[in-house]
Amino acid sequence: MIEQRRILRTALPGPKSAALAARRKAAVSSAVSGGNDLYVERAEGAILVDVDGNQMIDFGSGIGVASVGHSAPRVVAAVTKQATSFGHTCFMVSPYDSYVELCEQLAKHTPGDFEKRSALFNAGAEAVENAVKIARAYTGRQAVIVFDHAYHGRTNLTMAMTAKVQPYKDGFGPFAPEIYRMPMAYSYRWPTGAQNCAEEAFAGFASLAHIQVGENHIAAVVLEPIQGEGGFIVPAPGFVTMLRDWCTEHGVVLVADEVQSGFCRTGKWFAIEHEDVVPDLITTAKALGGGLPISAVTGRAEIMDAPVPGGLGGTFGGHPLSCVAALAAIETMETEDLAGRAAQIGELLTGRLTDLASQFPQIGEVRGRGAMIAIELVVPDGSKTPDAALAKAVVAGCGRRGVLMLSCGSYGNVIRMLPPLVSEFALLEDAMDVLAEAFAEAIG
Repeated sequence: MIEQRRILRTALPGPKSAALAARRKAAVSSAVSGGNDLYVERAEGAILVDVDGNQMIDFGSGIGVASVGHSAPRVVAAVTKQATSFGHTCFMVSPYDSYVELCEQLAKHTPGDFEKRSALFNAGAEAVENAVKIARAYTGRQAVIVFDHAYHGRTNLTMAMTAKVQPYKDGFGPFAPEIYRMPMAYSYRWPTGAQNCAEEAFAGFASLAHIQVGENHIAAVVLEPIQGEGGFIVPAPGFVTMLRDWCTEHGVVLVADEVQSGFCRTGKWFAIEHEDVVPDLITTAKALGGGLPISAVTGRAEIMDAPVPGGLGGTFGGHPLSCVAALAAIETMETEDLAGRAAQIGELLTGRLTDLASQFPQIGEVRGRGAMIAIELVVPDGSKTPDAALAKAVVAGCGRRGVLMLSCGSYGNVIRMLPPLVSEFALLEDAMDVLAEAFAEAIG
């Protein structure tokens, strides 16, 4: 058992981590970036233990993956049992029950009371790409609408759907065609003010969709109910509802990309539930696998069944080890009410961050839902000029103190918080104390 407490035995990074960093430089492509040089040896709950014995508070959860905690007992037990049974057969060749059971659980927990189907894949980008394929097969149309600040993955199609060039797209084109980008209802930066954001953003969307694409050419609108890499942007109230109504009117498939926001992270099982909106398709990954790689597309049966038989699949999609891990993760979320726990974490973090914002005018906005919270950092002169350098310095300062934070945002000026949903409140308070120290140090 790892004590759920931050303990620093060396300066960070320690000597063993530094040695591994040197080995990495010689063996790993420099294109695979690293946020720090703290090499992990063990992990449990919300604590990472590095090779030098330092215990660090994880506020990234492996980018939202470890929602049920690192080495979650049910997940470990399920994977261990499955590994002694069989590891791989390929569901398309020799099927197995855990794939079917997981699809049943996805139908149970995703929004909507209609008949559903699912297909399982390996990573979030693969799920998003397959959702587009499914929507195109169902509608017979080609165009896909995405939004400013969106992040959907690193495959060729999902790079085209992703908004930010650096580092995700630079030098990798040409990209897949028939992708159209529309304004996001980003309240904090909306030119005429937050009170006008939803209606004006939707009006812009509808006009551009009509003029530049044509409603009868659009297969899907793909939306993150809370944008992840783009900066934890929560769409202005009412915007998603208007999109839903527009998609229904024009026969367009509404896809909710819940790869980062799904599975209890925001205080509900799925972030789009906060909008009282039911998507046609929903993509999931990250937290679904409890630490193992798996993703899914779930949605209306008639849409999911539109591709020709054999049109969906993949050698490792819905791997047996990942399926049982996902089932164990879902059981943990249900049994321990991790959606409720995420809401409690959100209250604690929002309160502490709001207090911090009252001390540091560089915090332009505190935003998010549940345990998916962020702060946007700006130059404190009223201009809302992004301050990416400050975000980088604060994240580094937290890292030196044993708290792993992540930055994000189109401008690199957002610090995001994704702690495991099993994090003890004392750990969260400690992490917030460290954040305040790092802020004070970075500002000078």
